[in-house]
Amino acid sequence: MKKYYFTSESVTEGHPDKVCDKVSDAVLDALLEQDPNSRVACETVTTTGMVMIVGEISTTAYCDLQKVVRNTLLDIGYNDSTFGIDGNDCAVLNSLDEQSADIAMGVDTTGEQEQGAGDQGMMFGFACNETPELMPLPISLANKLTAKLTEQRKNGTIPWARPDGKSQVTVEYIDNKPTKITKVVIAAHHSPDVTKSKIEEDIKKYVIEPVCGNLLAPETEYFINSTGVFIVGGPKADAGLTGRKIIVDTYGGMGRHGGGAFSGKDPSKVDRSAAYAARYIAKNIVAAKLADKCEVELAYSIGVAEPVSLYVNTFETGIVDETKLEEAVRKIFPTKPADIIKHLDLKRPIYKNTSAYGHFGREDFNFTWEKRDKVDELKKYFNM
Repeated sequence: MKKYYFTSESVTEGHPDKVCDKVSDAVLDALLEQDPNSRVACETVTTTGMVMIVGEISTTAYCDLQKVVRNTLLDIGYNDSTFGIDGNDCAVLNSLDEQSADIAMGVDTTGEQEQGAGDQGMMFGFACNETPELMPLPISLANKLTAKLTEQRKNGTIPWARPDGKSQVTVEYIDNKPTKITKVVIAAHHSPDVTKSKIEEDIKKYVIEPVCGNLLAPETEYFINSTGVFIVGGPKADAGLTGRKIIVDTYGGMGRHGGGAFSGKDPSKVDRSAAYAARYIAKNIVAAKLADKCEVELAYSIGVAEPVSLYVNTFETGIVDETKLEEAVRKIFPTKPADIIKHLDLKRPIYKNTSAYGHFGREDFNFTWEKRDKVDELKKYFNM
């Protein structure tokens, strides 16, 4: 019997890094709504009383970006200056410039040239059969915990909660199968007038138990606001940056990561679109029961449409040869940037919803990379 423990974490949309991710994606959505061909690389930084957006944009759209930033902060719940930042009156600085012509030259299409990748790099997608949404159990639970904490804050069930927060879940595996939760960590940003015992009671009742259910065991340990006080949070407690939670955004450390962040980038950037495509491929392979676990790597050169490599790894859980699986992927799935964008309909203003609680495994939104619409085609290819 092989026993081990795996831990993944998540953060709420009020965490300073996630504030930046959400602002960057809100800017992207606002531009795509008017001009679906917008080229956007928007980075955000925040600290006490201030948000700054920087980066490169090429678009025909016009929108009040200061208003976009402020509305995003207010939507998160930063509407009181005592929280350290208030969307109504904080400083909003804009230092956006036009996209480099050198990059545009490799991405723009002409009569002779199809759309190339917006950068070099490698992107990974992952899927496994540990959860109904085909995600690793630890990150699935961690994301659901932070989402539930936010939901219970916004609907008034936990009135003392403030926007910042984190979760962490440790799962016991026996023979590579998840069996139970051994530890749950929650850090909940709170008002100064609530006791630690009340925080612990509410978090267990309204957040942990509804999410974790029968995966909790009598011996499960809980660490709720372990330092005792979390009154100072958000951008006042820590400066935030776009793209600093790439493991939270993906698979919680289970499965590899190519290093590229997602938020604030339009789909011509393969950091985002090819990572979505790789997840789409891996998920359909697992959904077709061709493997219990699957990881897909795509790699690109800037300005070149065809991937420089495609790799499929089923961790010895596959029922077909991986070489043949790669051949099937090349025939069935889009892997060139323009094909990915068209097939997954990525020029829509959908990205603000991806910015917190994970880009993958969320089937309550119309995220096309979560569809299982290639299952029958894969089965047919292998005569199943």
